[in-house]
Amino acid sequence: MGRRSVAVQSALTLLLGLAGVLHVGGQRALSTAGFITIDCGLPAQTSYVDPITKIPHISDAGFVDAGYNHNISAEYMKPESQLSRGYHNVRSFPDTERSCYTLPSLVPGSKYLLRAFFRYSNYDGLEKLPIFDLSLGVNWWRTVNISEAEQPVMAEVSAVIPDESVQVCLVNTGSGTPFISSLFLRPLENTLYPYDPYDRALLSWNDLSLWTNISTTEKVLGNVWDLRYYAPSTVMQTAITTLDGSTSKTIEVSLATELDHLDLMPGCIAIVYFAELQILLGNVVREISVAADGGKHNNVTVPKYLVTDAMYNPEPHPCSSRYNITIKAGENSTLPPILNAIEYFSVMSTANLGTVIRDGMCT
Repeated sequence: MGRRSVAVQSALTLLLGLAGVLHVGGQRALSTAGFITIDCGLPAQTSYVDPITKIPHISDAGFVDAGYNHNISAEYMKPESQLSRGYHNVRSFPDTERSCYTLPSLVPGSKYLLRAFFRYSNYDGLEKLPIFDLSLGVNWWRTVNISEAEQPVMAEVSAVIPDESVQVCLVNTGSGTPFISSLFLRPLENTLYPYDPYDRALLSWNDLSLWTNISTTEKVLGNVWDLRYYAPSTVMQTAITTLDGSTSKTIEVSLATELDHLDLMPGCIAIVYFAELQILLGNVVREISVAADGGKHNNVTVPKYLVTDAMYNPEPHPCSSRYNITIKAGENSTLPPILNAIEYFSVMSTANLGTVIRDGMCT
């Protein structure tokens, strides 16, 4: 994997904070200029401000001209402190094969992050879990497979949008009625700030049977070499390493891949983030190298104390249903490797949206 170079086509994104529950409380409020945050199925002319993110949510009336509003089944309803308000209602599309949301007022040629949420919650009383497709314009985005009534499904994609608007479409494939809970759009700029300005989905990943957790309460500085590869301090304050007492000097992570139905062997890119969280004294050394899907371990790096660094593959690697990353200690390392976070992309075809193969932005 390479360091500090430019890469990436439009892709599915996931930023995983390892060994911790992530939040951005106490940091400056992010700018919501250009944000579109839609609570699907909310009555027309209704809006509210999310109590946690402080981001305004609006009704989907005016963005779509089909479908029906539903509240979720009472048995799945929980207080807002336990269930995000965006999951309290949905819009369904039983009468159309293809139903589209039109998101307007975009800047042509700019990069945008789009995120859609789906939580069935037996809104129709039928107890039939649907499978349907999602598309970005005419380009297939992903298949939405609702496998549990109360388990949310999230779809996320970043793309260069060539026009002043973009359509997100739900496609009935004959396996149940499409529906949607929420739809977000976020502009992706070319500069980053001391907080996460993109409202990315930050998910904790913690398995004490595989790894040992380490953490700090000290602030971790951003990537000083290339601000495009940035993770918030709250993400970088936690990390995993090998189990206590283990002789292993390797961390292995396996990530599921969303296959493009046009290309069953899509390209995959992972950005792995490191920061040393412990003060190392004397001859104690921590060296790290990273390899993807059995590739060579190159570019050994020494994580700096409380400073973020990133390693990644500058070109997409072919990948199948899973993408495997191995982090191991360098030859001169006296300590096992660490891993603070992963940002993972799988490439999808957006030929008709003008996506550039090397668009220079990995978030």
